[in-house]
Amino acid sequence: MTDRLETVATEYVEAYGTRYAYRKLGAASGTPLVLLQHFTGTMDAWDPAVVNALAVDRPVIVFNNAGVGTSTGTTPNNVDQMTVDAESFIKALGLTEVDLLGFSLGGFIAQAMANRRATKVRKMIVAGSAPRGGEEHLVQVVEEAFSRGASDVRLPLFFTPSNASQAAGEAFVTRAAARTEHRDPDKGDAVSNPQATAIIGWCAEADPELKSVASIKQPTLIVHGSDDTMFPSINAYRMFKAMKTATLIVYPDSGHGALFQYPETFVAHVSTFLNQKN
Repeated sequence: MTDRLETVATEYVEAYGTRYAYRKLGAASGTPLVLLQHFTGTMDAWDPAVVNALAVDRPVIVFNNAGVGTSTGTTPNNVDQMTVDAESFIKALGLTEVDLLGFSLGGFIAQAMANRRATKVRKMIVAGSAPRGGEEHLVQVVEEAFSRGASDVRLPLFFTPSNASQAAGEAFVTRAAARTEHRDPDKGDAVSNPQATAIIGWCAEADPELKSVASIKQPTLIVHGSDDTMFPSINAYRMFKAMKTATLIVYPDSGHGALFQYPETFVAHVSTFLNQKN
C-alpha cells in the first residue's frame, strides 16, 4: 500500500446537490470499509495508525458527511437524515456492498443504515456508541472536558485519567496531526449544534426492548472502552445482548476513544472479524 491517510489526496463526488469530500486508500479489490465519524469529527480526526493498518488488505474510505469539513450542504439535526446523506454518498461512488465502521455518532448511522437496507451492508463495527434510547452524557462530558484546560480536549474526552491512557492519548493526538496539507476546516457551531441535537434525540427515543438493534441481521463487532463517560459501557452490553449476530469486546482502562488507545489491538480484532467467512 502506497497511499496513507496522512498524504492521500482528497477527492469529491456529488449527490443530490451536495459535494462530498472523501479519501480512499488501500487495496484495489475487496469489500470497501466505509468509516463513519464521531461528533464534530472530520476525516482528519481519524487515527492514521488505525486507518492505514486497516487499508493493508481492503479498500478503506473516509469521508465528511453533509455540511462537515470540506463537504458542502447542511449538517442535519437528526440521525435518520445523516444516514440518508451517507447512503447517497455511497451510492454516488457506485458501491454495491460495503462494510461499515461507525465510531460514536457514526455508530448510530451504521445501525440506522443496517436497518434501512437501502445500502447493502455486509458487516459492521460499532465502536464507542449506543443504541436508540441508550444512555448518553454528551453535554456534561464535553463541558467538563473543556473546563480542564488540557492541551487537546480529546485527552480528557477520549481517554481515562490514568498515566497509561493519557500517554496513549498524547500519542494519538500526535498521529492525528501528521497530515500537514489540505486539512479539513472546523465549522464550529454549524456542525456541533445540529449533531448534538441528533445525538440527544437518538438517545431520547424510547426503545426499551431495543427492537431497532435486535432487527439488525448483519454480523456486528461491538467495541467499547471500559470507562467511556460519554456513552457508558452498559450501552455496548445491552446491544450485544439484544443482537443474535454480535460480538462484544471491551478494552481495559479506556474511555470513549478506546480504538485509538489500542490501535494495533483494535485493527487486529477488526481484521479478524471482517475476514471471517460468515
